[in-house]
Order: sequence, then structure tokens, then C-alpha cells
Amino acid sequence: MKKLMTVFMFVLFSLSAFSQNQKNTSSPKPKIVVGIVVDQMRQEYFYKFQERYTEGGFKRLMKDGFMMKNAHYNYIPTYTGPGHASVYTGTTPATHGIIANDWYVRSLGRTMYCAEDSTVNAVGGDAENGKISPRNMYSTTISDEMRFASNKRSKVIGIAIKDRGASLPAGHLGDAYWFDNITGNFMTSTYYYDSLPTWVQKFNERKLAEKYSSKKWETLFPIETYKQSIADDNTFEGPFIGQEKTVFPYDLPSLMENNGGLGIIAGTPFGNTLTLDMAYAAIEGEKLGKRGETDLLAISFSSPDYIGHRFGPTSVELEDNYLRLDRELEQFFNFLDKEYGKDEYLVFLTADHAVADIVDYMLSENVPAGNFNTRYILTQMRGFSILKYGEGNWISSFTNEQVFLNYDLAKEKGVDIEEMQRSLAEFLLKFPGIKEVYTGTDMRRMDYLTGKKSLLQMGYNHKASGDLLLVLEPAWLSSSFKGTTHGTGYTYDTHVPIVFMGWKVPQGESSRYATVTDIAPTLSMMLNIRLPNGATGQPILEIVDKK
Repeated sequence: MKKLMTVFMFVLFSLSAFSQNQKNTSSPKPKIVVGIVVDQMRQEYFYKFQERYTEGGFKRLMKDGFMMKNAHYNYIPTYTGPGHASVYTGTTPATHGIIANDWYVRSLGRTMYCAEDSTVNAVGGDAENGKISPRNMYSTTISDEMRFASNKRSKVIGIAIKDRGASLPAGHLGDAYWFDNITGNFMTSTYYYDSLPTWVQKFNERKLAEKYSSKKWETLFPIETYKQSIADDNTFEGPFIGQEKTVFPYDLPSLMENNGGLGIIAGTPFGNTLTLDMAYAAIEGEKLGKRGETDLLAISFSSPDYIGHRFGPTSVELEDNYLRLDRELEQFFNFLDKEYGKDEYLVFLTADHAVADIVDYMLSENVPAGNFNTRYILTQMRGFSILKYGEGNWISSFTNEQVFLNYDLAKEKGVDIEEMQRSLAEFLLKFPGIKEVYTGTDMRRMDYLTGKKSLLQMGYNHKASGDLLLVLEPAWLSSSFKGTTHGTGYTYDTHVPIVFMGWKVPQGESSRYATVTDIAPTLSMMLNIRLPNGATGQPILEIVDKK
């Protein structure tokens, strides 16, 4: 009996070793890398809704892949533009320069959009939605380095509803396509092409945006079974224009006129479906992974962010979105298995930021929270500045919890900028909701290693950032609308998924602290290519140095 048991154990061990060895000795390079960014995804969503996840979507990532369970953003502010740039450059806004979605530019005297480029024009969509490129991003991306490593034989395609979710991941050398809410088409700009490739034109001819916007958004399961959400009918969420309540079902055709026309699908799970439809078309149209080079497909699911902002992280709408996205990912992974062979492609999934709970909901549960009135604070700052320094518009801009002072006026009146920074910082600390205030001068002069001041410094760009940087109290948000937002350095905004699956990825998980800036260096080590030129993250050793 003992002898039989010994033989049995030996066979089991041999099979396990053979299986692992098979994975470790797969092709010398993956056929394709698929980068997935879920816009506004908390790490907890992997577990919160898993009871009704399929085996082949999020559960497959957890079972077959390697997950860093304690992954975070390592800078402030946690917004979409900086998030996508940081994932693909392997560094923070202090280096790559995308310090927010929009920020004030002193030389222009106005706010600039992160992917704005006045030198290019629309291709295949509305003119106003086409002045887009990655030129404001100062460092290379892992997608750029893949192109350089193959002497540009590798292809890189970025796809998203949001233009910044497509153009920044595609890098400076890839191609990007985003959704045009006016025409319902996927479009690009002259930075990439003078006309849309034939496969994109054929995709647009299918009129899928019109098809999806003609539907009702109903819950995937009976609504009473959504146990992980608060009541569907509540006063915390933001209704579509024309509706008094945020309750299912949502009749999209009747809501379109007042809610962005065809763009309404961006705020529904059908936006995820449309994004994946475009991804399938790109794989076929560009023959990605079929030409002997490792290609990269960067997919960003923008719809969870629109849904999360409007309805919040405790809503039935958000739960339904993730249950649907899970099923779409299952179909997508099955497609990749069939198209390339299991373990012959490499997938990573992360998020560009997470999200805060709705302030009024937190207050209803007796949790300290608050709405920060930026307009009131700006008025108070201007009044204080006039009393102390004389007449004039001393505050040029107050955006992203950053204050920009009027340098020209200060020079004209002989006011020392550093002294003004410190005076205003002390003044601002008197207001409820403001926890900390740091000056731009200190951001340049000091080297902060811990706390929120360190996160601010990692997001601080010497040429672009403001004179005062505010940190609000936990659960305080700069918003005056129903629904919620993000942007802080607290864990509800920073804690996001990082999971790799597929080619040469071991199975497992780790609770070690990791950051999103570790993703690109990990890919560099796995693919044996150069690090992005501004990279400050470190490779995830549990993945690249597996035994």
C-alpha cells in the first residue's frame, strides 16, 4: 500500500512539474500583449461581486494569473489622464508631465487638456473631437519601447471610448482610436493617419453605436438579487437628464436627446461592448500577433468611470456593469485562446484610479465626510489676497486642488511669491475640509519620502504644477453634484488591481505593496526590451524572477 501511494505521489508530482515546465518553456516571446485598463476600478470589485462572476472572466484572472493584491497609485492626483500615462510609462506625473486631465498653463493663460494638440485635425469624426495626440507626455511608454525593440515592426493599437484612454497608452509611436459621440464612429487624428484605415471604416459602417443606443439598459439578473448594492431608488445618485430617479430600467432611446445623443452609451455597459467590438476588429484588421512580432493592444474600458461617477460604487448600476463586463472578458479570453493558443499571449489588467464613496451616502451612515466648495474657497483667497497685497486678481487659477498665483501682478507690485505662498497656506488651513497645504517652493526644495506630501511630490511637475497643493480630509470631495469622484491620495482612490495572466506568468498572488508604475518595468523585463526612458517603477519580482 505504501509503495502504491509512493508511486501515486510521484506521478502527481511529475504531472505538476511537467505542466509548470510546459508553461515555462512556451514560445520565446508572446504573440501579443493585451493591456486592459478599467477606468475607475477598485481592487475590491474582484471579490465583492465574485459570487456571480463566471469562471472565465475576473475569476480566471485570479485563478490562472498572478495578482498583486496591495497595488496602489503612488502620486496625487488620481485622474484618468495621469493614470493611463503612469501605467504605460512606468513613472509618475513628476516625470511624464501629464499632471491632470486638464491643468492651468501660465504661458497660455488658460486650461489645457492632457491630450490636446492644436497642430493636428480630426480624421473620421467631428472636428472638435480630433485635436488629439500624446505630445504632452514627455517620456516614452512600454508601447514605444516595443516598437523600438523591433525596429518598428511590432504594431501598437490603443482603443477606448475616451481619447486620452487610447492616445496615451498607444504612446508616441502607436495608433489610437477613440469614440466620437457626435457621429457614433471610432475616429483618430492626423497625428496618426490622414484617413481611417479600411478596417476601421468597415467597422464604423456597422453602426454599432446606433444599435446599442436603441436598447433598454435592464439588469442582467432580477433586481432584487443585487445584494451587494444599496436600494436602487435612493437620493444619492445622479439621474440622467430628464429623469427624476435613478432606477432601472433605462430606456436609452427616450433619454438620448438630452444626454449626449449617441454618446449616452458611454455611460452604460454597452460602452464596454462597443469597445471590445472595436478590439476584435483591430485584431483581425491589423492581423495582430500573426506576423512573427509581438504586438500590443491597449484596451481601456471608459464606461465604468461614467457609471461610477453618476451612480457611485454602492449602486445596482455599478454592480450590473461589472457582472456584464465579467462575461464579456470571458468571451474575449476564450477568443484569445482560440486565436493565439493558451499561454501564447500576455494579458495585464489594472485601473487608472479607483473612486470615493458618495459623500451624502457616507454621511447617512454616520461616517465623517464632506463636500468641499472650491468656489467659496477661491472667493475667500481672493479677498484675503486683496486685503494683504492690494487690489488685483492675485489668483490665476484654482483647479485640481492646486492654486496658481499671478506672477505678473506679483512682480509688478514687488510681492515675494514664496512669502505669498506661505501666507495663503496658513490662511487655507483655517477652513473645514482642508487637512494639509504645501507650497510649490517646498515641493522643489524638499525631498519628501512618506505621507501625502510624498504623493504630492510624485505628482508635482516643476514647470506645470501650482503654487499651493491642498490635501483634503478623508472622504471630502471637491464636487457639488450628485454622484461621486476621485483624485485624492487616500486608499479608496489609489488601491487598484494589478494582475498578469498568460505567457510565462506564474499562478499566485502577493500582498506586498506594489505600484502601477511597476507594470511597465515588469513588461520590459519579461520581453527583454529597454525600459521606458522615464521609468521609476520596479519590476514585479514575483512574476519576472519566478523559480
